[in-house]
Amino acid sequence: MNWKLIFSLSLCDGLSLLINGRGQYNCSLAAHFSNYSTSPCKLRCDEQYAPQVLYVYPNKTYRLRIASTTSLSLLNLAIEKHRMLLVEADGNYIEPFSVQNMDISSGESYSVIFTTDQNPKRNYWISISVRGRNPKTPQGLTILNYHLNSASRIPESPPPVAPRWNDESYSKTFYNKIFALKGNPKPPSKHDRRLVLLNTQNFIEGHTKWAINNVSLVLPSTPYLGSIRYGLSKGFDQEPPPDSYGHGYDVMKPASNKNSTYGSGVYMLRFNATVDVILQNANMIKDHVSEIHPWHLHGHDFWVLGYGEGKFTEKDEGRFNLKNPPFRNTGVVFPYGWTALRFVANNPGVWAFHCHIEPHLHMGMGVVFSEGVRKIKEIPSEALSCGLTLKMFMKNSKY
Repeated sequence: MNWKLIFSLSLCDGLSLLINGRGQYNCSLAAHFSNYSTSPCKLRCDEQYAPQVLYVYPNKTYRLRIASTTSLSLLNLAIEKHRMLLVEADGNYIEPFSVQNMDISSGESYSVIFTTDQNPKRNYWISISVRGRNPKTPQGLTILNYHLNSASRIPESPPPVAPRWNDESYSKTFYNKIFALKGNPKPPSKHDRRLVLLNTQNFIEGHTKWAINNVSLVLPSTPYLGSIRYGLSKGFDQEPPPDSYGHGYDVMKPASNKNSTYGSGVYMLRFNATVDVILQNANMIKDHVSEIHPWHLHGHDFWVLGYGEGKFTEKDEGRFNLKNPPFRNTGVVFPYGWTALRFVANNPGVWAFHCHIEPHLHMGMGVVFSEGVRKIKEIPSEALSCGLTLKMFMKNSKY
């Protein structure tokens, strides 16, 4: 049996963790177990925010499909007293491995298999907890309801305890266990082009922004696809963004020059080229602070070749996993570290590659790739109905 679980983080008179769009409003299902000053939920189960219960039968095996749509935080998922077998990540099968709980970043998706082999006379917690930043909200909770028990029966024990929010070693150990299942496509052995993208926090005109190689992305009013296809040079910056950053940059310290600039340039990729992207994390504006970032690529899957601490060098290429790297569309870069990705630019179009933490994208943490645009035979006018392309269509229209 399949069941889908969608996580989101939203504002609801404060922060509230939601599971399948539902969360506790000014109360907690596990208030009597909690250190937070919240009151217990008194639910009739017909409220809009009442939890969506997961109904199961004893001694059955279930596949649980999980996706995170959080706007800010990394989460940790657990099913009380049930182990989970991870079998799929971002739509691609992986070598199965068993966990008691699991981290999941914004934009990621997984499938796990679990068996209902516990005491069938009681219910159990399904919990999500904030990781990666100091939590300001209680756990998100719903109930695993064994058949014949009342769905409103609260589990007898406290919800699972997640790893400490800033335990980066736990997260790194989890991600380093993810390998492609035998038979999945392997990456090309060599790259044709390498981009080293330095994530930094900067100031522009006194405002805090994120930048990649000292360029903070701003999206133009004219769609990139139309600008490139029809040669509209004024549609975006014609100066391409840098492929790398200065070798002397110290990723362990705040930048000596904290200022950045806006840009809307595009990385023009040769069609069918093999492209390496090295995501390089660094210190933020404040000293001794670096954050985790989940990066998501549109239009492609990529191979996650490896992770490393500190500043990436060419010597680190010898540590790349070319045998069975996971094939994914979201990759995490850890504080003060690097993550190596490889993909083939074989999907004609213009594609965003960005941090999946929504405020970071809006603050400039992203880049744009273009490949094979001339191979696209027809672009729907609905995709070009703004900016310079809209003016072009209106000028050429008979009406």
